[in-house]
Amino acid sequence: MPQLNPSPWLAIFLFSWLIFLTVIPPKVLAHTFSNDPTSQSTETPPTSSWAWPWY
Repeated sequence: MPQLNPSPWLAIFLFSWLIFLTVIPPKVLAHTFSNDPTSQSTETPPTSSWAWPWY
């Protein structure tokens, strides 16, 4: 059964993970968001009750 011979498949597996771990993380970490969240004030805005007629 050739599937049980780990010599070519193990090397391909390790080499592909080496490529993934060296190429993908810098690309992901270099990503910048287009709209950075702005800090909001801690003051709560004044609220008023709504006078809706419910009839």
